[in-house]
Amino acid sequence: MTRKLTTIGFDADDTLWHNERFFQITQERFAGLLADYADPEHLSERLLAAERRNLGHYGFGIKGFMLSMIETALEVTSDRVPGAVIHEIITAGQDMLRHPIDLLPHAREVIEALAPDYTLVLITKGDLLDQERKLAQSGLGEMFDAVEIVSEKVMQTYHAAFTRHGEGPTHAMMVGNSMKSDVLPAIEAGSWGVHVPHGLEWELEKAAPPQGAARFAELMDLGELPGLVEAIS
Repeated sequence: MTRKLTTIGFDADDTLWHNERFFQITQERFAGLLADYADPEHLSERLLAAERRNLGHYGFGIKGFMLSMIETALEVTSDRVPGAVIHEIITAGQDMLRHPIDLLPHAREVIEALAPDYTLVLITKGDLLDQERKLAQSGLGEMFDAVEIVSEKVMQTYHAAFTRHGEGPTHAMMVGNSMKSDVLPAIEAGSWGVHVPHGLEWELEKAAPPQGAARFAELMDLGELPGLVEAIS
C-alpha cells in the first residue's frame, strides 16, 4: 500500500540556514550611507517599493536587492548620489554574496533523519549561482534527491516538482518559513504545507495562514518535523 507521504520538499533560506538577517544588516548599512538624504523609515519604504517593482525584472536574491538599493539611492538624491556611495552599495552586496552559511538549529539532524525513508527535494528561489554556493557550503546537498532552484513559487511549481520527483503533490509535503511562498501554493497543489516561522520575515513574503485547511501545520521548531511526518505517514 502506498504511504500517504513519500516526498518532502524543503525551502532553503531561513528554513535550513539564516538569510534574512544579512539583508537586514545590509539595509541598516544602506541607511547609514544615505543618512544625509533620507531618514531610515522613508528610505526603507522607498527601497521596498523598488524591490516590489523590480521583482519581475531581476527576480529574487541579492543581486536584485543590490540593484534596487542603487535605484533607490538615485531616487532619494535626485540622481546626485556620490560615486563612493554606489561603490559602498556594491561592496555591501558582494559581502552578502560571500557570507558563510550558518545552519539553523536541527536542520542537519532533521534532514539526516528523514533522508533514508523519504524522497527529499530542495525547492528554493533566488539567484542560481548564489543558491548553489549556499547549498554546497551547507554540507546538506548530498542528502537531497533533487534540487529545484526556481524563479517563483506558485501552485504549478509544486505540482511539477512533486510529479517529477515523487508520486505527485498529494503524496508530498512542503516545509518552509514563508506562508506566501512555501505553504499556501503547496496546499493549493494538493500537498501538505508546513510553516516553520523564522522570526525575521521580508515584507513581500507575508501572508495570512490558510483557514480550515486540513493539510496545514505550523511548527515552532524544525526539530518537531520528524514527529509530524511519522504521524502523517
